[in-house]
Amino acid sequence: MISVIAKIPLQDGKADEFTEAFKEIAVGVAAEEGNHLYSLSFSKKEPNTAVIMERYDDKDALGAHSQSDHYAAFGARIGGLLAGPPEVVIMNEIAIA
Repeated sequence: MISVIAKIPLQDGKADEFTEAFKEIAVGVAAEEGNHLYSLSFSKKEPNTAVIMERYDDKDALGAHSQSDHYAAFGARIGGLLAGPPEVVIMNEIAIA
C-alpha cells in the first residue's frame, strides 16, 4: 500500500475555492482503480494550509492517478490559489489499525 500526504499552502481567502476544486477531482479519484482514500483537511494551526491524504494499492495506481485527466485539470485550476509549492510525502504503508 502507498500512502501520500500533501501539504498545500494557500493564499489568504482561497480555502473555499480550493475546497470546491477538490470536491470536483474527488469524484474522478473515487472511480480510480486502486484508490482507497482521497481526503481533504485543513490545519488548525495554519488555516491556509490544505492537507490531502491519499492511499493507493501500489505505485502503479498512484502513477495512473498522477496521469489522469482530472488530476491535470485540478492542477491547472488550483495553480493560482497557491501561496507556495506543495510539500508531498510518499510512503510505503506498513500497518493500519
